[in-house]
Amino acid sequence: MTELNHLTAHELLDKLSKKEATAQAIQDALYTRIQKTDKKVKAYVRMDKLISSKSIKTKAEEPGRNGLNLYGLPISIKDNICTQGFITECCSKILQGFNPPYNATVINKLKEASAEIFPLKTNMDEFAFGSSTENSYFGSTHNPWNLDCVPGGSSGGSAAAVASDEAIWALGSDTGGSIRQPASFCGVVGLKPTYGRVSRFGLIAFASSLDQIGPITKDVRDAAILSQIISGFDPKDSTSINQPVPEYTKSLGLDIKGLKFGIPKEYFVDGMDAEVKIIIQEAIAKLNTLGAFSHQVSLPHTEYAVPVYYIIATAEASSNLARFDGVQYGYRAKSDNLIQMYKKTRGEGFGDEAKRRIILGTFALSHGYYDAYYLRALKVRTLIKQDFDKIFKDFDCIITPTCPTAAFKIGEKTKDPLEMYLSDIYTISVNLAGIPAISIPCGFTKNGLPVGLQIMAKAFNEEVLFRVAHVYEQNTQWHKLKPKL
Repeated sequence: MTELNHLTAHELLDKLSKKEATAQAIQDALYTRIQKTDKKVKAYVRMDKLISSKSIKTKAEEPGRNGLNLYGLPISIKDNICTQGFITECCSKILQGFNPPYNATVINKLKEASAEIFPLKTNMDEFAFGSSTENSYFGSTHNPWNLDCVPGGSSGGSAAAVASDEAIWALGSDTGGSIRQPASFCGVVGLKPTYGRVSRFGLIAFASSLDQIGPITKDVRDAAILSQIISGFDPKDSTSINQPVPEYTKSLGLDIKGLKFGIPKEYFVDGMDAEVKIIIQEAIAKLNTLGAFSHQVSLPHTEYAVPVYYIIATAEASSNLARFDGVQYGYRAKSDNLIQMYKKTRGEGFGDEAKRRIILGTFALSHGYYDAYYLRALKVRTLIKQDFDKIFKDFDCIITPTCPTAAFKIGEKTKDPLEMYLSDIYTISVNLAGIPAISIPCGFTKNGLPVGLQIMAKAFNEEVLFRVAHVYEQNTQWHKLKPKL
């Protein structure tokens, strides 16, 4: 008999609605799995015993938001999303003990849909600075498919928890690939929504013009359900777009006959792992057999994406992290001198990667360098966006690898930050352009590591992503495979 925590959210919701399972039984199964497995995976940084059946029964009787009722189904939350009453530290010493006085908008939307929010906070790179979840103050998370490998980052804890059945589903955040890259490395589904589709209120900011909250799930239907709940206009977020949210699940089950897919030649170059290249080509061929048409296209400014991203993102990070000084909340170093207290707090509170990005960003914004670096990066960002706009005039989607390689070994790239930054080369452009993209499992290397297929669409066209991803998923078995833990 399949353990309840191994099932997808929509399978569990079906059981709950038919009274074939109870929320208490689901949570007990989940808690047992975490107790057994997380000592190896280390997906969580904070976890208490779950809740009582009395609380769950109340949840099950409440009406859900927009007709959706999650019946007290638990969801795991990345440690940079504010949860009132539960500590949120961004896996950084400098936010030690921070207990937010409010919920992020996405948390309130989940509560309105009768989800249960527990202190199940997942591990991440400090302030989302990383591609491996090795930069956490709490130590590294391990990939469930190979415990010697990274789970990706920065949402590595959320992806590893879902992949190892320590979570039913989870929320992550994506600034340059931080949902899609760990989803690829862990063999799960990860969606980066259109910029402005999901409120950023209550997300502790890394780079405000790039950050987006999104779902990490076991299959595409779960991603569609969770996206439906968390999406929508929020007046508390000045970057939120007042656009109607479609009923995403209606896109599931539609065929892809006649859809046109662009395959950018710049994403199939030297440096890409040969096994990954073959797996992606086979996935594209599979989509073609299902009725789609694929043609080679060009995104000519792709080569500038990484340098542009690491100027804009670090500049915004430098500005956003200036507020963490030991005065109002979090860690404070002892000192009799105010200026020394600032210096010691930031010196002791931030990890190496956070310091690196603050310094890079401050330099890019400094007098004499602003025009040469930051302003020029913004102009090239516009060119990158225009590349995508041009393709989407003629094509429904763009298909690429999510990552140039499968998961790498823990410690393999920590001594070379540039090599680590390049692991996001296929995901960064999406954030710069503000468009949505999804990563779905599409195969495994000979060493048994998952590979992800990335599907991109024009802004606010998440429906086509779910449509294409679901058709591919239903005609393959990759999403059904589980790591042996």
